[in-house]
Order: sequence, then structure tokens, then C-alpha cells
Amino acid sequence: MGSAVITARAAATFEPVGRSVATARAFVRDTLQGWGYNDVVDDAVVLTSELVTNAVIHAGTAADVLCLRSAEGVRVEVADHYPEREVPLQSSGIDFGSPDRENGRGLLLCAALASRWGVEYSPTRKHVWFQLDLPDRPVGIRSAGPVLPTSLLPVTDQRVRVAVVQIDSTGAISAWNEDAAHVFGHTAEQVAGKQFTDFVAWPHTPGTSTGIADALQLSRWEGSYGIRGADGRTIPVYASHLRVRDNDGDPSTVCLLVRDDERAVLQSPVRAPVSDVSSDNRTADPFEVFIGSPAPDDLDGLLQRTVERARDMLDADAAFLLLATDDETELEVRATTGLPSARQRFARVPVEAGTGRYGSARMPAVHEDLTAVPGAVPLLTDTGMRSVVTVPLKVEGRLTGSLGVAAENAGRYSNEEALRLQFAADRIALAVESARLGELERLRRGSLSFLVEASDLLAGTLDRDQTLALMAQMTVPTLATWCAVYTIADQSSDPYLSYVLHEDEDLIDGLKALLSKISPPDPVPTPGARVWSAPAEAGHRAAVSTSTRALAADAPLSMSTATRTTLATAQAVGGETVVLPLVARNRVIGMLTLGKPSDDHFRQEILELAEDLSRRAALALDNARLYSERMAISQSLQRSLLPPGLPDVPNVEIEVIYRAAGEGNEVGGDFYDVFPISDGAYGFAIGDVCGTGPEAAAVTGLARHALRLLAREGFGGPAVLERLNAAILDEGARSRFLTLLYGELWPREDGSALLKVVCAGHPLPLRLRQDGSVVPAAEPQPLLGVIDDLELYAEEVVLDPGDVLLCVTDGITERREGSRMLGDDGLAEVLSTCTGLTAGAVAARILRAVERFAAEPASDDMAILAMRIPEPPPQPS
Repeated sequence: MGSAVITARAAATFEPVGRSVATARAFVRDTLQGWGYNDVVDDAVVLTSELVTNAVIHAGTAADVLCLRSAEGVRVEVADHYPEREVPLQSSGIDFGSPDRENGRGLLLCAALASRWGVEYSPTRKHVWFQLDLPDRPVGIRSAGPVLPTSLLPVTDQRVRVAVVQIDSTGAISAWNEDAAHVFGHTAEQVAGKQFTDFVAWPHTPGTSTGIADALQLSRWEGSYGIRGADGRTIPVYASHLRVRDNDGDPSTVCLLVRDDERAVLQSPVRAPVSDVSSDNRTADPFEVFIGSPAPDDLDGLLQRTVERARDMLDADAAFLLLATDDETELEVRATTGLPSARQRFARVPVEAGTGRYGSARMPAVHEDLTAVPGAVPLLTDTGMRSVVTVPLKVEGRLTGSLGVAAENAGRYSNEEALRLQFAADRIALAVESARLGELERLRRGSLSFLVEASDLLAGTLDRDQTLALMAQMTVPTLATWCAVYTIADQSSDPYLSYVLHEDEDLIDGLKALLSKISPPDPVPTPGARVWSAPAEAGHRAAVSTSTRALAADAPLSMSTATRTTLATAQAVGGETVVLPLVARNRVIGMLTLGKPSDDHFRQEILELAEDLSRRAALALDNARLYSERMAISQSLQRSLLPPGLPDVPNVEIEVIYRAAGEGNEVGGDFYDVFPISDGAYGFAIGDVCGTGPEAAAVTGLARHALRLLAREGFGGPAVLERLNAAILDEGARSRFLTLLYGELWPREDGSALLKVVCAGHPLPLRLRQDGSVVPAAEPQPLLGVIDDLELYAEEVVLDPGDVLLCVTDGITERREGSRMLGDDGLAEVLSTCTGLTAGAVAARILRAVERFAAEPASDDMAILAMRIPEPPPQPS
């Protein structure tokens, strides 16, 4: 207490159990009320509650509470017995942390509410103390009360002067009585016609825009502000305003003003709130008195309990509570009771003046008859309510919500009920704001997790149909009850209904049929959700038509399946439906439609989350479209590089197996071809372009087409390859090395076949004889695409009946498993086991052996060309 003289002290110790917090509150309340310090009781109880909670719940020790009284105010000390606590360095500032945390708010409240406060450490205890100074106000003027001794009555001048000032509709002073001139020093002539705001020192609250001009527009108002006197000093006054109109209908405001220390003359008496006395005759906490015990631990439960208690407290027919957005520009309906339906939940109204807007959010307001001011409280439109009182919920001067009660009769409420309701709102505002911030934090974390998961899922597919399905499945039922996705093929196309999903699978067909009958929403590129009323209207019309037919048939109880489906669909789309554009690369590629069942609205946070999802989904959908288009082009071009088909060569079995490396590739750097050259002659080739992918495939196409053209022009094998070598070198920087096995085949009448083979840098062809021996069928020669002048030669090979010629690319022979490689010897060993097999069986066995050689998928293109001379059928004996 510093140098202040301590005039009284009270101390108590509370055990580390949950009920001790309430007992400590009652102890502090009783002590301060006994000392006559009612002005600081509420703040002291709140701070004590937080600090004792930290001691008995979080520290887990007993709590010592000491109250000290002085003439200036009261000091409360709370100590715990936690034995192991690090004493912070003096240089380290105190971190209050976040006000949304479950604990640690005691010091934050001390800083906000106390005149002074501090923390003191000892080896075995921690003391947290706070000082609350008494307001500088004479005794006995807070409200009307019992008879007091003359010495305790407020001191005034020779007589109490009540200044009467009348303000016209323009805000100018039209009347100024003698008491006003005496109190403020301005004569009536000096102030007549001047703006009243020129003389007012209005105590603006940070973060709000309510001023004296707003207060003068209210039908009734009561409170404190200042008037600048003739000597330039600001005179604190207590005012009571009443807005009236004259016989011509012109409005004006009559202001009654007294000095602030004489406010008891005008101040409306405050009716004490409903009190609750515990079994030990100690007064309960005002918040618990109003909300009840135990208090709900979730925001929705707290808000619903609040409106029910507010309705009961003022004997109303309905009550409602709206929460403000962070920028205080809108109010969102969060809890109602006694209204016709819950259709208004999560609906929003602007906080401004005018019809259909919530113009009385920042200050208490009483509407005696809503029929006289239609739209003054948009929430109550067409509900049958006539009179209503609304009060703001404020925390540290910031608007956090609005609480209202309403009655079906006019004239039910006055300023007295507004004061009672405001008293209750002040008690719950901090708890509501804390719960709201907790809910927003949970929503924020859930939204981030949702978007991360959605991004991963959308990035994991490039299939258009799967992307559409993922979009719908991510929104239903997390964001909406049902979802429809419209797509737009190009700028000249109309939106097409591509996907429909409902959380009830039985309603999907009916919903799809309904949406197919109505025009799709307009593809507007404007970001954000817009309401689309067409589904609800179409569902309503269908339900009315179906019900009318059922009544006309006089069999409403035996409805057909189609009738029940129609009614269920109408119910499903009867709520709010919103449309979000799917915009990707500055083009609208579709719309995401989200719907709720009857009487339901979307939360703004859900719409913001859906908008974020729609942007990601649009990009994923457009990526899938581009991928599909490019894949179709790529596959078409790749297929054009493959031979159209294998020719039927007399007395020769031919089998080809081709595997291109890389997902989605049909053609790579390896290639093959078998084609007729002239009567009785056939050409065959198998080659490998250096590298894989589209660049190698381009050289593949050049080589295959050049071989056919040159061979059919009558050039022999060496000449064909020499000219192809020149063509490859002409490609310049785009040229690639090429290994190529080219041969010409002539089937003979005796069942054998003559081959002329040129092996230009390619793995040697292997010949399998009937006795199981395997030998190379050619000699190696230089590869193509390296040097200009090549001198190549052809080698002749004769395949007898039962012989097999196997030609492969290096993707076969260079198959690896760690340091092991299949190689030429491994391939020859596998081929030696293929005696007596057909060409197709030989190629299949080779491929199986290659695939089993290593566990990892092949990283190089592979091609297998097997030719076999069949054995003649046995002659009948």
C-alpha cells in the first residue's frame, strides 16, 4: 500500500480443491462490501478468482488471500506454496502470452483492471498483489437509496441547477435555460443556432465511432460527457436525453444536464440483479447467478443459455444474441429463443443506420413499438414482436455483440429494463468474447488442416473425373449438406452439370434431376460466394405441385416413391444455396455450388473456407484438363511413331514386345519395325536412340520412316544405314546417337529363310539352334549419328526350321540389380532354355526373366523382336 495507512485487514487460506475458487470469491466480496467498498468489489472478485485458480488448480497448492484496506482503496494479495519456481531475471520482461490460453490470464487481467500490481518471489512462496483505487466520488450518489444522515448527502451549490438544452433536427441549439447559462457561463444569445457538438467534449471510446451526434438521434439516452464552459474548462455533466417532436412533426432532443457529482438528481435507479445466496449466506458470483452453474463450456451452449436467461429475466417472449465480426461492421445471429424458426442462424446484418441494418448495436436501445419503425431490428421482421430492448456486449471498449429481448405487446420495456439487461450483458461479455476467440482459434486450426489435406489430395491426381469427385467429397458434409459442380469446356460453352453429391446417398438422384431441370448459375468471375435461389424455388414449386396432385387423388398417406423423393429433394434444397466461381488462369472454368437443407444459413467462416478451397480446386481441375489434353496429343503422336502392325510373313513366326520407360509414354528411344520391301522380301529393324522421352522419340520416328522409304527405293542394307546416318547428322544439335540392327529377310521354299544383317553398334542378334546352342548371328559395326563416312557391310545368315533369331535393345541386356547385370551371357542362358517354343513364347520368357532379375521397375526402354522358322509338320506314315 506504499505509505498509505492500513485501516483494516482480513486473511483466509483455501485448500487446493476446485470449490475453493468460489469460496475465495465470496470471501473477498463479503470483506469489501463490509468495508463499504462496493465500487471495486466486482473487479476485485474477478482478479481474485483468476489468481486463486492459478494457485489451487495450476500450482496445486493452498492459496493465502489477504485483503488490506486504506483510505485510498484496497490491496489484495494471493500467495501459493509452489516450492520449485524459477525467479525471473529483472531484465526479462513479463510475457502475458495470449488471452486465449486456458491459463496465465491472471496477470493480464491485473494489468487491465488494477491501478497497480506486482509479483514477489521467495524460496517457498509467490505473492501476486493488486491495488484498486476508489473512484473520486462523494458518498451516496451512485443511485437512489435509503435515508442518509444529512452530513452524508452530496454537496451542491446554493441550489441544484438542472440545465435544459433543446437541440433541433440539424443539431443546432434552439433553447438554453437560465440554469444552463449559470452552470456553463454561456448566455442563451451566445449559443442560439450554434451546433451543440461545438460545446461538447465527448469521451470517444477507442475502436468505436459512436459520438454525441449518434446519441442525439436515439429516442432516450442517459450517461456522462463534458461541456466546455465560457472559461474554456470542461465541466463533467450527467445527462438525460429525450427525443420529441412538435406539432409539425419536426424532431428535436431535450437534454437535461447536471454536474456529474450531482448525477443522483437524474440517474435512473438501477434495479439490483437477481441474486443468489449460497448455503453459507455468501453472495454468489454475478456471472454464475445469471448463467447458472455449471456454466456451459462451449460457445453455442453459453450463448443459448444467455438468451434463455435474458428472456426469463425480463419476462419476454423471445430473445436473441448476435456476435460482431472482427471489424465490427456486421453482426451475425448466433442464438435465439422464442422466434418462429432458426432460419436466421449465422445470417448477417450490417451495423449501420437505415432500414434493414442494425443501427442500435453500440448503445442500449428501447423500441416501444416496432410497427412504428419497420426494419429497425431486421432479425424480428415478420415475427410478431412489437417491443424490444437491445444492449451491446463490449470488452475493453470494443463491440463484441448485441443482446436483445422482445415481446409481442407494444410498450413492454423502458430504460429500467435496458439497465437491467445491460448489467447482465456486462457480466457475460468477457466470457462470451473468450469463448468466441477460442472457437475462432479452433476453426482456424481446423481450416488450416482441412486446406492442407485438400491440397494434398488435389495435387495427387491429374484425372479430371477424380478431381471432380474429390471436390465434392471434401465439401460434403464438412462444409455443406450437398454440392454440385458445374464445368465450362470453353468460353462459348454453357455450364454443364458434371457432379452432384449429397450426404444422404438416397437423395443424389433426385437432386441431380432437379438441378438438371433449372438453368445453371451465371458464370460470374467475381470472387466470393453469392446466393443462388433457383434450387430452393424449383424445389418448392415441385413440392407444391406434387402435394396438390396427391391431395387431388385423395390419397396423401399412400404417396408413391416419386412423390416422396420430390418432397425430400425440396427439403434438401430449401435452405441457403451459394455459388462460388472456379477461376483458373483468369478464366471461369466452372462453378462450385454448396447447399444447406431448409431454414439453414452458411457461416461466414465456412464461406471463406469454401472460397479458399474453390481456388485450389479450380487450379487442380484446370491442371487435370491441361494434362488430359496434352496426354491425348502425346499419345496420338506416339502412336503415330509405332508400326501400324506386323505383316504376315510366310513360314516365319514373328513376335514383338515393347516397353517404353516413363509413366504415360507409349514410345521412347527404342523402336522396332517389320515391313514388306518387295515381292518375297521383308525388312526388319530394332534400334535404340540415345536417351528417353519425347526427344528420343522424335529421332525414332525419323529412323523408322527413313528405313522404310530407303529400303523400298531398292537400296541394300549398308546403303540404307549410311543414308540414315547422314540424315541424323543433319539434325545438328537435335541429333542423337543411334544403335541399329537392320536386316532383310527372304523366306525359302525349303522352309528356311535367308537373312542379310547389318549390326551398327547394337547388341548382337542371337541365334538359337534346335540343339539348344546359342551363337551371335552378326559382327559389331560402328553406330550411327557419330561420324560422316561409314563403311558398313551386310552379313548373311540362314535360319533353318526350328531356329530362332532374338533381337533386343540394351534395356534388356543392361538390366541391373545392384552391382549385378543380366548381360549378353545371361540373355544367352535364358534363350538356351527356349528350344521348341514358339516366337511368342520365347519373347514372353525373355521378358519374365528380365522383370524378375530386379525388384525395381525398369528405367530404360526395352524392345524384344523374336523370329522363328517353324518346323514342318510330321509326314503321315
